[in-house]
Amino acid sequence: MDMYQNNPYMALPGVTPEELGYIQQALAQLTESQQKFFYMSYTSKRKNSQDILIFTLIGFFGVAGIHRFVLGQTVMGLLYLFTFGFCWIGTIVDLVNNKSLTLEYNQKMVYESFQMAKMAS
Repeated sequence: MDMYQNNPYMALPGVTPEELGYIQQALAQLTESQQKFFYMSYTSKRKNSQDILIFTLIGFFGVAGIHRFVLGQTVMGLLYLFTFGFCWIGTIVDLVNNKSLTLEYNQKMVYESFQMAKMAS
């Protein structure tokens, strides 16, 4: 059985309604084979907000800004690293906003996966 045909959202733990809306909007424009390619691409790139929360907490006790590196924001990660998370204030703000940071990243990955799926056919 193909897991993507039964319930494709099972491969996306912790999916939010906003994220689901972006995914469904992208899928509406794809054929079935493109949708499979989209799921494979997106599930490998997607980040879970719980993981980003854990990486942000690591910023307090270890390497500040590691969550920014995980989200692909290298310049911000370096700024956090060299300023100790803007004296931990930036890290505290990111702790509060971890879900929106993750949603923003996942929106970019939906768009990127959508573009790859369109080209794959």
